[in-house]
Formats: sequence, C-alpha cells, structure tokens
Amino acid sequence: MRNIWLGAIPALVMLGASPAHAAELTVNWDAPEDFTDVKPVNEGRKHFRERTLQTLETYLSELAATLPPQQKLSLTVTDLDLAGEVWPSSFVGLGNSSADVRLVKRLYIPKMTFRYTLVDETGALVKQADVRLKDMGFMDGVSSRIKEEPLGYEKHMIKEWFTEEFEPQLSAKL
Repeated sequence: MRNIWLGAIPALVMLGASPAHAAELTVNWDAPEDFTDVKPVNEGRKHFRERTLQTLETYLSELAATLPPQQKLSLTVTDLDLAGEVWPSSFVGLGNSSADVRLVKRLYIPKMTFRYTLVDETGALVKQADVRLKDMGFMDGVSSRIKEEPLGYEKHMIKEWFTEEFEPQLSAKL
C-alpha cells in the first residue's frame, strides 16, 4: 500500500490566521493510483491526480481553518470517485476525436472514503470516525457556481459533511 503525502498544510488560509490560532490539517492519500475515479480528460493521469488531490487538500485546509484554534485534524483518504464518468468522445456522440470527456449525470455520483481524527492542543481525542461520503442528490438544487467550479460537486459534498460533523466545534469557536 503506497501513500502519497502532499504535505501537512497548516490551515492558515483565512485572513489574519496565525499558526498559534489556527487548526492544523494533515491529509494522507492512501494509494491514490488505485482510487475508483480520478481520471483525466485531456492531460496525463499523474498530473491530473496530483492537481486534483492538491485542490481538495487546499479546500479541506480552508474548512479546517474554521475549527477552534490549536486543534489538529488528520485525514487518511482511502478512495475517491469524482462526479461523472470519463468516456471516449465518440461514445457520447461527439465525433471521432481521440479525446475523452467527463460525462456528468445523476448516475455518476461523487464518493469519498476516509478516516479522520480530531485532537485538541493537549493531544486528547476530540472526535474520530470512518467516513463513507456519497452525494446521491449532487445535481439537485446546485448553483451554477458549483457546477462550473473545478471539483465543485466534490467540494460541496465535503463541505456538507464537514459542517454537519463538526457543528459543535464550530459553534464553540464563536
């Protein structure tokens, strides 16, 4: 089992955050080359996968920055399945081009599997869980901003989970 580690990103994304006053995030991507679907359309697999994982990690760090100061959130992602499915363009009626296209339909829902731990400044466990995210209604009522943003469906799914999962911690920060 191979891990890819894109770096522990301190969650300092929010303006005015400093290391002493921000939650910290560590994300480990466990065997990302075996993830269900992190397939590119018009670029190399490795580059697309690294760019995709970095984008999601940056987004997770933005969310982690909203946690109480000095907490540490660690995630180990074991699977990722992006919204949509990659098909040859000829298969979906777009001519004989050799390019692939990502077809986003209700059938191809985003999914993510990971485990996490959240600890406080003393290292005491605040929360932990094994998580299987899936958003079966990912196309329902979404704004055009979500549709057009890179990884918008996945980010929306993660934010919904994060807000629900960490609501007590977020409320305590206020």
